[in-house]
Amino acid sequence: MPGTVSCIDGSTFVVSDSCGDIESSPAAPVGLFAADTRYLSRWVLTVDGERMTALSVDDSRYFEAAFFLVPGGQMDYVQADVSAIRRRRIDADLTESITVFNYGDQPREVEVRLEVAADFADIFEIKFNVGAKAGETYTEVTPDGLRLGYRRGTFHREVALSADRPATFGPDDVRFAVRLAPGADWSVELRAEMRAWRPDGVDLRDGPRALRTDPSVLPDSVRDWVAAAPTLDTDSATLRQVYERSLVDLAALRFAPLSLGGATVPAAGLPWFMTLFGRDSLLTCLQTLPFTPSLTPPTLRILASLQGARTDDVLEEDPGRILHELRYGESAAFEEQPHSPYYGTVDATPLFVVLLDEYERWSGDTALVRELEQEARAALGWMDRHADLTGAGYVSYQRRNLDTGLDNQCWKDSWDSISYADGRLPGFPRSTCETQGYAYDAKIRAARLARTVWHDGAFADRLEREAAELFERFNRDFWLEDRGWYAVALDSDGTPVDSLTSNIGHLLWSGIVPPERAVRVAEHLMSPALFSGWGVRTMAEGQSRYNPLGYHTGTVWPFDNSFIAWGLRRYGLTDEAGRIAEGIISAAAYFEGRLPEAFGGFDRRTTRYPVRYPTAGSPQAWSSGASLLFLRTLLGLDPHEDHLAAIPALPAAFDRIALLDVPGRWGRLDAFARHRPDNPPAPTY
Repeated sequence: MPGTVSCIDGSTFVVSDSCGDIESSPAAPVGLFAADTRYLSRWVLTVDGERMTALSVDDSRYFEAAFFLVPGGQMDYVQADVSAIRRRRIDADLTESITVFNYGDQPREVEVRLEVAADFADIFEIKFNVGAKAGETYTEVTPDGLRLGYRRGTFHREVALSADRPATFGPDDVRFAVRLAPGADWSVELRAEMRAWRPDGVDLRDGPRALRTDPSVLPDSVRDWVAAAPTLDTDSATLRQVYERSLVDLAALRFAPLSLGGATVPAAGLPWFMTLFGRDSLLTCLQTLPFTPSLTPPTLRILASLQGARTDDVLEEDPGRILHELRYGESAAFEEQPHSPYYGTVDATPLFVVLLDEYERWSGDTALVRELEQEARAALGWMDRHADLTGAGYVSYQRRNLDTGLDNQCWKDSWDSISYADGRLPGFPRSTCETQGYAYDAKIRAARLARTVWHDGAFADRLEREAAELFERFNRDFWLEDRGWYAVALDSDGTPVDSLTSNIGHLLWSGIVPPERAVRVAEHLMSPALFSGWGVRTMAEGQSRYNPLGYHTGTVWPFDNSFIAWGLRRYGLTDEAGRIAEGIISAAAYFEGRLPEAFGGFDRRTTRYPVRYPTAGSPQAWSSGASLLFLRTLLGLDPHEDHLAAIPALPAAFDRIALLDVPGRWGRLDAFARHRPDNPPAPTY
């Protein structure tokens, strides 16, 4: 978010202004958060009653920040004898040190004060700006600290403040009386410890704290994470910056879901999605397999452990269905939101099977495929028995939770994302095109696993037959011959929904498009209507609902583009894939190397810079993963049985790219590189 500073450690994070202060309004996503609850809603520093002004901020490390401050306005800093530094670190809790300096030639007595408040707002309260809370807050002041808490039935959250120097704690602040000799400084360290009490008195936050003492579970240093990834050697400073930023952000977004054994998975993104999402986590793992393969096994195992086992219309759960979203806040606890967990997505289930196969292709880890055989079979069973709501043989959706469920249960899950070209909204059930591609891919991949790992040839034959039938049926019902593209969806009566969208690009990486149609699809993807110069828009210009700042109706999503480029590469359309990669990587330079969730779909020739989307999440896991999938696509780094795919030429923006020490089933490749044809050839590897 522009103008804010974030420190992140998985699902625990703090967002403040550039001075380090937190002043939250009901709808502002700033504060100290953990497990979907805001623990601090006010955290404001004053020195002798004056607010501070930041001269500079160091937030180069994702879990730390330093703020260099002077009292008063920026015009007064030259005359300031007193200055301060705030150093902040986030892990399972918040630690903040404050150092005050006296550069004058006279002794100074100053009061250092932190104003404190905790509203314990649920993340959905903030996002949707809902009304008053139903529980009760409490405040306990002791000589040694301050405890702020909230209770509603068995839901109990608390933040405890302490300091390593004598302090005066009040119900809404902590004060220090400081005497400074000329040239002297004074420091204090404060700690805000967040607690999530179970009814039996156990603090669920003890798990995340324990992880910080066991480096084998979650390394404390980002250096360990980056060092384990392949080394990128390139002439492109922007690409290098994006690669390093992406690895750091992926490290920051790892978290251990409460009560799930301590395994770490990627949270979807700051600030709204700092939790486990089925679709987002699976796609992030697909993007990052050649670089950070350790993300994948725990993601698959956790999603398997939470796989649907019954029919529940509130949670939209079915046997075999993979969850959409898991939350721990108050609204989930009291079923005011159905996220404990919520299963309202149709694409996570086939993607679970796709990732399981892709992981085995990269790693050769057949043990995990055998371990998750029943869960994979259950996912395939869900696609056949529960997802075909129209009887037409397609994975479709229609929400059963009419109060709080999602209307659209594909990746474009906003209310207006699926529409006809003239703006009409189709009925339900809806069958979106890319979901059929995922289902086709899942059956093809599962057939391979069934034949080679599960040793069930009859099941493999059945899956291949079903995939072939889906291929024929899909290309009959979704293809719009007069337009040259695939319908974004089928209406409830089977009518093709004819708008031109980026969804058709996902069909390419799933392989459900016949080769003779791939070129026509690519022409539309790269046309001025869809391709902005920075990337492929979610919806094409000329469609009735098109808006370059529409969440799913015209913005450019880096993750979306990374899979489109991967699909183009699959069909040998490497020039087109390279243009998309160049556009997105170039856009990243305007976001300091960090690709946001989305940015405006304005034409590159018009704006000459990518336009920020006002509420885009950043960092976002699948946006961080996008640059890694682009690298894989540019280098042609793909497993196919036991050999590597051919390497395409690089686009003009990149002269040389080399990845060193790439892991895979082949061992580790010493170098995997590509040069443009007019440069010296790549070394032997």
